[in-house]
Amino acid sequence: MSAEGVDLLVVGAGMAGLTAAARAVRDGLSVVVVEIGADVGGSARFAGYAWTAPSHEVMDRHNPGGDVALKRALVDRFADGIAWIRSLGVEAKDAQRILSFGRGHQFDTNHYVDTCGQLVLHGGGELLLETETERLLVENGAVVGAEVRAADGTPRQVRARTTLIATGGFQGDPALRTAHVHPHAEGMRLRSNPHSRGGGYRLATQVGAATGGDDAGFYGHLIPSGIPFADPADFVDMSLYYSEHALLFNLRGERFVDETLGDHLTAMALLDQPESRGLLIADARVFRDWIVGSYVEGAVAVDKFALASKRGGRVGLAEDLEELAFLPEEWGYRGETIRDAVRVFNERATVGSGPSPGRELDRLALDEPPYYVIETVPAITFPFHGVRIDDRARVLRADGQPLGGLLAAGSDTGGLWHRAYAGGLAAALVFGLTAADTAGGATRA
Repeated sequence: MSAEGVDLLVVGAGMAGLTAAARAVRDGLSVVVVEIGADVGGSARFAGYAWTAPSHEVMDRHNPGGDVALKRALVDRFADGIAWIRSLGVEAKDAQRILSFGRGHQFDTNHYVDTCGQLVLHGGGELLLETETERLLVENGAVVGAEVRAADGTPRQVRARTTLIATGGFQGDPALRTAHVHPHAEGMRLRSNPHSRGGGYRLATQVGAATGGDDAGFYGHLIPSGIPFADPADFVDMSLYYSEHALLFNLRGERFVDETLGDHLTAMALLDQPESRGLLIADARVFRDWIVGSYVEGAVAVDKFALASKRGGRVGLAEDLEELAFLPEEWGYRGETIRDAVRVFNERATVGSGPSPGRELDRLALDEPPYYVIETVPAITFPFHGVRIDDRARVLRADGQPLGGLLAAGSDTGGLWHRAYAGGLAAALVFGLTAADTAGGATRA
């Protein structure tokens, strides 16, 4: 086993890790990147937008429970992150509205991660694919690198002034999901790359990293029940973003959340319901304006109802409100209860008395037949619980002090989001760049 020294060791070659590595190489640092998968990019390859809240006020309103310093850093440094993307020759389009409150930029994430990888290699860095990080090296209370093992079993010790954990979260590990996301999370469908199984989380906690937050939730989306993902394109094509304009009922025939606040928030709420499944009901207006329309400007529109039907999901078309009473018995819902609940919702929406739960962003009745019905379940992209960091991406110990030599960025971290969300790719970008800057400061010190 050889010993060597570099300025920055990056564990994980997704958005956060590659951003940090490319920035560090450009700043003159020596870098080694270790990736357990056969290619770089991770879940960033399935994305296409970097977005977040446009101001501190908006961030605080939509994510009040998040760590204040991390929220401030994300908002303040986001523009520099977009400038960094453009500096690499990757086009980031003009800012546009994302969800009801965000602002962000569409860009080719595949082009970006590949460009970062090439920049690392051309700058003299190393990229070790299909290589597992087995443990962090600690001397005098500080992390000084890691022991890694290649696919052929060859061990190697990489010593580094600074080590960055950026493995993408633990959504691929059912036990960690159950322990830190929700007791019902074990069976959730995985809406991300399969390699993020908590490797970084375990590495950091084994050397004393603090974690949080408790009951923070997760980022994900509603998908049709009973349909396995065929390939990564399904992560977007099967996501039922239009739920923000539809009605969602649990097995008891009850609405339980304001669907209009965001499909990602509704996905968290559905996990709490009986059997974590529900009926999503849209009318002709929602079908026309949202199911076959683009979720955000520039995105390819997919008829998600037709796709779910073609793939064998639990879907149904009711020609009028009365037909909602004839749901298949084996689905487990009382059709009459669902029909009556939609009727009551429409009556209250029409007279302006307001349904319960409320509908803050779309208060229109669903009274234009036919009705489009899909049974839906939540799918997870990444958890909000993770390794705690400060606004310089330094991993913190339980006493709140930095754990020497160790940084973390991206979905391995916790504290930024608490049952709320405003852009995971943006956070990976911003704190990846922050990690590189912190590593550069440690090298110059």
